[in-house]
Amino acid sequence: MAKAIMIQGTMSNAGKSLLAAGLCRILKQDGYKTAPFKSQNMALNSYITSEGLEMGRAQAVQAEAAGISPSVSMNPILLKPTTDVGSQVIVNGVPIGNMPAKEYFAYKKQLIPEILVAYHRLEEEYDIIVIEGAGSPAEINLKADDIVNMGLARMVDAPVLLVGDIDRGGVFAQLYGTVELLESGERERIKGLLINKFRGDESILEPGVRMLENLCGIPVAGVVPYMDIDIEDEDSLSSRLEQSGGRGVIDIAVIRFTRISNFTDFNVFSCMPGVSLRYVARTSDLGNPDLIILPGTKSTVEDLRWLRQNGLEAAMLKLHSQGVPVFGICGGYQMLGKTLRDPLGVESLEEGTEISGLGLLPMSTCFGAEKTRTRVTGAFGEVCGVLKDLSGMETEGYEIHMGQMERTPREKGDSLCLPLTYMMEYQGDSKKVKMDGLCRDHVYGTYIHGIFDSPDIAGTVVNCLLRNKGLEETALTSFDYAAYREQQYDLLADTLRAHLDMKLIYRILDL
Repeated sequence: MAKAIMIQGTMSNAGKSLLAAGLCRILKQDGYKTAPFKSQNMALNSYITSEGLEMGRAQAVQAEAAGISPSVSMNPILLKPTTDVGSQVIVNGVPIGNMPAKEYFAYKKQLIPEILVAYHRLEEEYDIIVIEGAGSPAEINLKADDIVNMGLARMVDAPVLLVGDIDRGGVFAQLYGTVELLESGERERIKGLLINKFRGDESILEPGVRMLENLCGIPVAGVVPYMDIDIEDEDSLSSRLEQSGGRGVIDIAVIRFTRISNFTDFNVFSCMPGVSLRYVARTSDLGNPDLIILPGTKSTVEDLRWLRQNGLEAAMLKLHSQGVPVFGICGGYQMLGKTLRDPLGVESLEEGTEISGLGLLPMSTCFGAEKTRTRVTGAFGEVCGVLKDLSGMETEGYEIHMGQMERTPREKGDSLCLPLTYMMEYQGDSKKVKMDGLCRDHVYGTYIHGIFDSPDIAGTVVNCLLRNKGLEETALTSFDYAAYREQQYDLLADTLRAHLDMKLIYRILDL
């Protein structure tokens, strides 16, 4: 059976996901077949497997770090918030419905068999499983029915590394307080403490580290520095979403919806020289970008209303009329059409909802009960406007959305509207060719997440934007994002090796 090690945190965003990814990479480099696991994830960034199943993107990133294909067994339960007190519940990659928090809290113990089946499936295939917890194990009001922190550690008999975030302050209180709030059997599971996101002279921290070890009776397994590493983040707590200032030669503005999802679609631009990628939530911050992107959202109708109420819609339409290209993905694509209808209340949670879109593309969207989940590969068709150089280029990605697009009749005076891509859709062993998205003038829409990640796509977009500004093009079309990501995983592993007590961690793993 596989060995296991679990990373728990003193709070959300303490760095569990990144540390788990780094540990997966180190173990891969050391010759172990390693897989990540998180029993329950709450995030709006998700991933579609080759089987068309939905899982948390953080575990897909960790699988990539481990050099393996993502599997829904790595994240059997995914919660996608739809409101402040409710989520869509996804089990083994398939939505089973929306639940208020209280209803899910009472229901979740029924999912323990699903969690254990998924975990044991990984146990049979891998040498080591790196498990990630969620939030804090010391949430004393939730511990009785825990299925993701100490409750899971007990079920699979996993030793624990507890990580605290020194960048937020009070790391000694975080770690000591968490340990003290645990029951004796839970404390015994913690085999090492980690201090994460440290800046400064470690020798000044050393006396506190020794005192912490004496107080807790647990060794500190590492003091990890604040890392400037470009690896996808788990959820909307991401610091990327705070990037609103600074203008590059090419300036890309992403609208920061209240329920923004899959914002990792645009990370490729953030690592390209001379390009600024900003997330904008106020009209005053929009400025005069070279490209406006409407990303995915878990609440398309409500975020369209938000866009309208805070003045961003009017500001965007004005920029569009001045020649600024607009690109919508998934929910952002749906907003570009003429109308959005939700007769069953599956998206807006109110039956019979109908709302006008931005009217930039001749289409409408009707939300139904079925959710599209599929991986696709194909190529751009004949692309018009500023981004015409994308025509014929190969791309791939995945679709994950409620609602289907319907073309509306061409009206007098309308310019020609073309399909954006021709894609091969995969569902298990079956496949079919279909058209995806629309483009007209300098407006572009698609359901495909990850469309910019394929080789040369992002570089071509940037060169088109440079030419549109009358500037000299660059050699960015050769930018290899996949190679860049591999370099970042290796950099993460190198940094952790330098600051973790790997001998202690291997002893904890009994290896």
